[in-house]
Amino acid sequence: MAVWGVLPARFGSTRFPGKPLAKIQGLELIAWVIRGAKTARLLDKVLVATDDARIAEVAHREGVEAVMTASALPSGSDRIWAAVKGKPVDIILNIQGDEPLVTGGLIDSLVRPMLEDQELEMATLAHSISQAELLSEHSVKVVVNHRSEALYFSRYAIPYSRKLCGDNPPGALKHIGMYAYRGSFLRRFCETSPVEIELAESLEQLRALYLGARIKVIPTEQRNWGVDTPGDISIIENLLKKQSGGGIV
Repeated sequence: MAVWGVLPARFGSTRFPGKPLAKIQGLELIAWVIRGAKTARLLDKVLVATDDARIAEVAHREGVEAVMTASALPSGSDRIWAAVKGKPVDIILNIQGDEPLVTGGLIDSLVRPMLEDQELEMATLAHSISQAELLSEHSVKVVVNHRSEALYFSRYAIPYSRKLCGDNPPGALKHIGMYAYRGSFLRRFCETSPVEIELAESLEQLRALYLGARIKVIPTEQRNWGVDTPGDISIIENLLKKQSGGGIV
């Protein structure tokens, strides 16, 4: 069973144009993500789906394939599907191209349930949530059933509670935006137009729930830090300094 990790990397980010090429300790953001992905044991291949030749050049330098995709594609999932369509791949990992601290262990934890359950269409990650994160519209929340499958995702605090909770409020987890897709489901997903709940929350995973997908939510203690704005670069560099070695890996 072929398992590929795909990094969607668009040059023209609204909040941070050229973000994949921004330097963190002298190394491009996309290169950090590639190096993290290459440490995963359960990926047969890592590739970058991009719309920019400079990003493709970094990918080639780092020893992975780059597939050129159209700038106008509406989402990372659509960019990934454009890159793998017609290829011999069974499970596709959407590894966000702006998560420089991603590890191979985190990626492997997402692949395992897809290998163990052939009927599972998707898997994703989540960790415990603080009260501040629960109330922040910038943190995506997920509520799961007794099988740890997603019931709903929202930018708003779910489930509603009449009681004020402290840290680790019950009922919701903070979603990490990394996904594993069954190839056949990714095709169905990308061939379906955005749906109302997806557009309302601006969360594409709600299209998958609308289509009836089972989305396994894997709990993790690892808290990933993404780069959304130029100011996040210094945050990542400070985190790296606290890690053993702290330099370019």
